[in-house]
Amino acid sequence: MSTQPTILIIGCGSIGERHLRNFQATGRCKVIACDNRPAILAAMAEKHGAAIAADWTEALANPEVTAVLVATPAPSHVAIATKVLAAGKHCLIEKPLSLSLEGMDQLSATSASSGKVCRIAYVQHSRPEVRAAKSFLESGKFGPVRAATIISGQHFPTFRPAYREIYYNNHAQGGGAIQDAITHMFNLTEWLTGPTASVMCDAGHQVLDGVEVEDTVAVTTRTRDGAILTYTLNQFQAPNEATMQFNCPGGSVKVEFHHSRWGRMALGETEWTWETFEPLGRDGPFAIQANDFLDTCEGKPTPLATLEEGIQAVRFNLACFESLRTGARVQIK
Repeated sequence: MSTQPTILIIGCGSIGERHLRNFQATGRCKVIACDNRPAILAAMAEKHGAAIAADWTEALANPEVTAVLVATPAPSHVAIATKVLAAGKHCLIEKPLSLSLEGMDQLSATSASSGKVCRIAYVQHSRPEVRAAKSFLESGKFGPVRAATIISGQHFPTFRPAYREIYYNNHAQGGGAIQDAITHMFNLTEWLTGPTASVMCDAGHQVLDGVEVEDTVAVTTRTRDGAILTYTLNQFQAPNEATMQFNCPGGSVKVEFHHSRWGRMALGETEWTWETFEPLGRDGPFAIQANDFLDTCEGKPTPLATLEEGIQAVRFNLACFESLRTGARVQIK
C-alpha cells in the first residue's frame, strides 16, 4: 500500500485536469486520472505523468484509492458520489452538485453513514481575502449584514474559448450563467451571510455568439434573517472583476477579487482600510482547495463547502429558474 493517499479524478476535461495538476502540486498525494475518452487519458499521462484508468467503477475498487474527485458532467455527480461514499472513499464533487434535487436524500444518507468526507468544490472559499473578510464579519464589530451587493463579470470567451462546444451551451448539462458562473457567488455569499429565503431573478442571453443560454443575470434575494442582497453578473464585459460589499449598522466590508484584497470602513470614516494579498492566478485557489481537501480527509477542519451547502446551492439555482419562468419571487424551502 502507498504511504501517500491516492486521489482518483473521475472526468478529465478542463476542470478535471486543473484539479489533477493542483493535487499533484501539493506533493502530498498520488493521482489517478480516469476518463472514458482514450485521447484524454493519453494526454493526462503524457502531460502530467499521471496513472490512468478508463473505468471509474473498476478504479474505485483499487484499495489504494482513498478519495475521489468527481468532475464529470453535472447530471452524473449525485449517482457517482453516492457510489463513491458507499465504497468508503472520501469525495470532493465539482459544482454545481446537481441540476435537480433527485437523489439528494440518498446521497445525504450515504454520506452520513459512510463516515467519510463529502465536500463541494466551490473554489472561491479558498480565496484568502474572502476568508479574512468572513472572519471580520463574524467578529460582529460592525453588527449583522443587512444589505449587500455582489457584482461580477468577465469576457467569458477569453477564458473559455471553446464555450460553444462544451457543456456550457446546454442547460441540461449544467450550462448557462446561472448554473456555471453566478452559482459561485450565490454559494459564497451564503457562506458569509447565511441561507437565502427567497429569490427574484431576471436573466437572458445578451451577447455571447453561438449559444442561446443566459449570459447575464440579475437577482434580488432575502436571507432568512431578512437582509436584502443583490447579485449581478454578465459574461461579456471587458474587465475580469468581482466585488462583494456587505453593509452593516456599524460599517461596511468589501472584497475585491481582481485586486486580491478586502477592506473595511467603519461608520463615520471616509476611507477604506485595506488588506491586500499576493495575487493567486487562476490555479492558486485550486491549489489551496486541494490542500484543504487533503486536510479534511485527515480530520482537520477546513472552510470547504459542505454537502448541505451544495444542496442549498442547487435549491438556489432552481429557484432562479422558477422565478425567471414565472416572473414571481420564489421561496426556498
